[in-house]
Amino acid sequence: MTTTNDQLISWVDEVARLTRPARVHWCDGSEAEREQLIAQMLESGELLELNQDTHPNCYLHRSDPSDVARVEHLTFVCTTDPEDAGPNNHWMAPDQAHGQMDALFEGCMEGRTLYVVPYCMGPIDSPYARCGVEITDSPYVVVNMGLMTRMGRKALARIERGERFVRGLHSIGELDPERRFIMHFPEELTIKSYGSGYGGNALLGKKCHALRIASWQAREEGWLAEHMLIVGVESPEGETHYLACAFPSACGKTNLAMLLPPESHAGWKIWTVGDDIAWLHVDGSGQLRAINPEAGYFGVVPGTNAKTNRNAFDMIRRDAIFTNVAVTADNQPWWEDKGHGDPELDWQGRPWAPGNGKAAHPNSRFTVSAQQNPAWSPRAEDPAGVPISAIVFGGRRRELAPLVYEARDWRHGVLVGAGMASETTAAATAQVGVVRRDPMAMKPFCGYNFADYWSHWLSIGERTTTPPKVFHVNWFRQNGEGRFLWPGFGENLRVLRWIIDRCAGRAEARDTAIGWLPGPTDIDVEGLDIDPQTLESLLAVDAPAWREELTQIGDYLDGFGDRVPEALREVREQVLARLK
Repeated sequence: MTTTNDQLISWVDEVARLTRPARVHWCDGSEAEREQLIAQMLESGELLELNQDTHPNCYLHRSDPSDVARVEHLTFVCTTDPEDAGPNNHWMAPDQAHGQMDALFEGCMEGRTLYVVPYCMGPIDSPYARCGVEITDSPYVVVNMGLMTRMGRKALARIERGERFVRGLHSIGELDPERRFIMHFPEELTIKSYGSGYGGNALLGKKCHALRIASWQAREEGWLAEHMLIVGVESPEGETHYLACAFPSACGKTNLAMLLPPESHAGWKIWTVGDDIAWLHVDGSGQLRAINPEAGYFGVVPGTNAKTNRNAFDMIRRDAIFTNVAVTADNQPWWEDKGHGDPELDWQGRPWAPGNGKAAHPNSRFTVSAQQNPAWSPRAEDPAGVPISAIVFGGRRRELAPLVYEARDWRHGVLVGAGMASETTAAATAQVGVVRRDPMAMKPFCGYNFADYWSHWLSIGERTTTPPKVFHVNWFRQNGEGRFLWPGFGENLRVLRWIIDRCAGRAEARDTAIGWLPGPTDIDVEGLDIDPQTLESLLAVDAPAWREELTQIGDYLDGFGDRVPEALREVREQVLARLK
């Protein structure tokens, strides 16, 4: 496969001169190409075949033990003005970053194949989709990009029509942690990643392009690139509402995207449009619409079982790539809380026995096509995207945040998102309940100054005819003994129903200092083991605690200086006034 795009040809030639590969291969995204790459990796040992009777077309990849997660401390946003990157990013001057990276790339592909991977983020015919080209020396990356994006000939055809494309240069290098960096150049729509084969660092279409670079591109072009799932909720009457929901890690994001309605909600259906990233645009009529730029899932596998996420558990039984899981004696993939089987070898291929620690790496992953999800929505391929009824923020708070509340308006909703936070767990920090701010769940992913990002959010609301309502949820309220007050999982549909009914003007709410909350009879709890006192606790607003929260949010905003939009400070003062 070749191209007629002079800019692309020139760039590939330039990279080839720098990296000196043994050969150059232009990826067409065909099934034959995928099979050839898998056969090549099976022969080299980069992939291992799993039990083909129980898991047909499933394979295992084992990472270098030093290369198993994103490296945020080595991830930089390289803008001309450091203030444009903001205090929420690590910054390096573009010239310095290019020099440092090009020195690493010098001759790094000698003896290897340079793969040119054209890809499209979003439905291939959508005006909201954007294209990129990743150059890599990793066949593992190529096969994963084939699952995660619309990769190959059709993407290249868009680029050849003159569409701008993001340039991503990646090499696994020597997998040396001391020679590992991910640099983003948003002003140039360029990414350079060296020294890692891990998904978040190497699959450049994902966090690097779809969030860090796309968030900058979205501000320039008037849309939003967000760390949000997109879920459709269909009632028994056939009415479907689409919600875009942002949650920090460990807050049930994937489970919500693939929620199974409980037995008490016969006739309700959940449709997964996306599980991780949403691109939000205002259409010609002023309606906010969303597409999922991804075509697959790159999910954390530990904890996935038939009870926690039946859809995810079922979809990874075939045609999936597992990374850093354990295996059983009969060569099936295994991970903690899978629910059955026992590990024979751990994620590094070593014999495992009880007491040896985790058998699967805590960040072990699966990669799979989204269309294998039993709840996959065909609207995920709709070029026009889906209309968004509500935006939902959420976090893990033991005491403060109610089960659900509604912001008063779009400006208040932006403040709710800007101030959102989750409490850390003992396993993560040795301290329970430490509040960590994660605005819009974008703390590791926003490609520019958060203050400018909040201003852009405010401007989006001004362009919509009727902005979506904004809500905050918290499935994690606890009592004094540490017991969760809300059952969560499929029962979260009861909360989504109230949210949808509020959007449709069918549900009551009570006016409180922090926003609109359901009353004790506004959320259906029939059949749940929740007494009136527990429900009251779930929907309580502790004014002194909220005054302290608003003070901390104000301090956080002040950390971004004069760029913070005055509207956010005004809304915060208004909420404080109501709390008094």
